[in-house]
Amino acid sequence: MQASLTFLSSRTGKPRNTGITMVMDKGLSVRQAEDVVNAASDYIDFVKFGFGTGLISNNIAEKVRVYQKAGISTFPGGTLFEAFVIRDEFDEYRKLLKKLKCDTVEVSDGSIKMDHKIKCRYIKELAKDFIVLSEVGSKEASRQIKAEDWVDMMQKELRAGATKVIGEGRESGSAGIFSPSGKAHISLIREILSHIELDQIIWEAPLKSQQAWFIKEFGPNVNLGNIPYQEALALETIRLGLRVDTFFHFLPAKFHKFQPK
Repeated sequence: MQASLTFLSSRTGKPRNTGITMVMDKGLSVRQAEDVVNAASDYIDFVKFGFGTGLISNNIAEKVRVYQKAGISTFPGGTLFEAFVIRDEFDEYRKLLKKLKCDTVEVSDGSIKMDHKIKCRYIKELAKDFIVLSEVGSKEASRQIKAEDWVDMMQKELRAGATKVIGEGRESGSAGIFSPSGKAHISLIREILSHIELDQIIWEAPLKSQQAWFIKEFGPNVNLGNIPYQEALALETIRLGLRVDTFFHFLPAKFHKFQPK
């Protein structure tokens, strides 16, 4: 039984539309997935099977059941979607999703060139049967996308049927909405948010510094993704103000006199 504590930030409960945490599974065993669920299922909303691991992992259908039983939605990473699409094997991809009984799918074009109208057609088609998370941004740090193009693509993908759009950051936090050093492209993020509601976006933020920045800028219920599975609880402490990164951020001003200088 947990003790109560005053002046924690206000958090949304599951099922959540805001304050979403999307965790990366890059090849966990079934037993490890069970451990993740046992430790942190209340704080995890989505699990993404990173890269192409959704195709080659042992017992992945069993892992899907473990996560879904705990109220966690699952989906293969967008790279696997792109791997099927570039081979003109989209129907086989749909068969894989149904075989795994995933309820969610990620549509992306971060690794390949794809006409945006075609990408939106894939979103519209998949939205008939799945929750669609569409990712915007390139995995290549050298490929710069203008802010107005980010906005235009996100708006069109939401209209096509995406439930949320994902701001690309890679699993390393070094591309898309971040510089190669991991610093947020603040002007880009603010331009996006001047046109699109905060709760419609999941920001990929695998690094603690990036998570803390988003939480301090936009509050504890900002949607964050690509979180390492072992960091799910640690992220929740940042959201609540139970870690040094946000310790004083949610406390009333009368407590700030105790803040180290």
